[in-house]
Amino acid sequence: MNRYPDKNSPENETINGIQSGCYKEEQARNFTVEPVVIGGMVLDVNATSSMPANPGTSTPGKVVFSSGGVARNVADCISKLEARPFMISAIGFDMAGDLLLGHWESAGLSTEGIQRNRNIETAVVCYIFDEKGEVAAGVARVESIEKFLTPRWIEKFKCKISSAPILMVDANLTSSSLEASCQMAAQFNTPVWFEPVSVAKSRRVASVVQYVSFASPNEDELIAMANAISGRDIFHPIRKDHGTIKLSKESLFQMLKPAIWLLLDKGVKVVVVTLGSHGVFLCSKAKSNLEKLAFKENQPPHFDKQLYEAVNTVCPRNQLFGSSECGPISNLVAVHFPALSASVVRLTGAGDCLVGGMIASLCAGLDVMQSVAVGIAAAKVAVEVESNVPAEYCLARLADDARSVYSGATMLLSQSKL
Repeated sequence: MNRYPDKNSPENETINGIQSGCYKEEQARNFTVEPVVIGGMVLDVNATSSMPANPGTSTPGKVVFSSGGVARNVADCISKLEARPFMISAIGFDMAGDLLLGHWESAGLSTEGIQRNRNIETAVVCYIFDEKGEVAAGVARVESIEKFLTPRWIEKFKCKISSAPILMVDANLTSSSLEASCQMAAQFNTPVWFEPVSVAKSRRVASVVQYVSFASPNEDELIAMANAISGRDIFHPIRKDHGTIKLSKESLFQMLKPAIWLLLDKGVKVVVVTLGSHGVFLCSKAKSNLEKLAFKENQPPHFDKQLYEAVNTVCPRNQLFGSSECGPISNLVAVHFPALSASVVRLTGAGDCLVGGMIASLCAGLDVMQSVAVGIAAAKVAVEVESNVPAEYCLARLADDARSVYSGATMLLSQSKL
């Protein structure tokens, strides 16, 4: 069989060089239940100068190659927490693709959904950091993700989406690919997690908002998403620092609340607003949306129970709501979770590991609030290492950090109307 498709036919795609179609329905019933992650696999080139740079000449420093891409980072984190993600992406037969695939294979993860052919230039992002560790400049080449992660390619793995406890899509996908992915998920009642990636790409949520169960924007992405959904620029970025006066978490929430409410009102069930060192806002229109995932009948989760047992012991369910079960009454529920202090090395993988930690926790049977605590604990470990995702997680430390986050959570709002 020809390893390479005709270069004029991007839809003539291969799974690592082997033509494949979707599995038959009866075969799908025998699959291990896996979260599905669709989006970018990117090689990050991080260059850090050891002294102030001089224009027009090279500067001594350090250059590090890291496996990256929002979707890849999320999936990698999920795998480090004992879940087995199924990755759908596209990389080329080039150095960057070889490095990314080698890392993926070394982790024992499936490469079945990773498309490769000679026409793909693997996505690469180069960041230049100054001597203080802050980004001074960056160049991105990620067009191949949009070109080759097509609806037709994603359709090949419809059976995987049908059996998944959750589908995560990142906004590197085109609107047509996002729509195809979300419509397949809706067909099988698979909840969708939308990861905005960037302010510019976060606007792509407008075409799929009605399918989204979870969204994880930062403050600026939240504003951009709300504007895109409303079709008007009626929301504006928040400045947290006004001179020497620092906004409280309550004041910041009140300023972001209209944009959060718009997302919830348009169908998003849970909004996780990441605030960097200020923690996370968890918001929903109903307390019942913060329960654990409803696994499909005859498809129980196939995950190591160690994560569930370690976290559930120290983070008792419904701690903020009391012992009673959540009723069906609609409320706006808003909870603030604090960040953890950390010895910061690099911030690039923090948000992705927060999402990965949450998804792994949901798949292990923890509820949404417990999962936020794990996500923040996972993000803390990520910022303390050079790579985007830590090589491993210590479960005892993760659970202890999650307990600290969970115990520090505060209810900001629980009412029937805004």
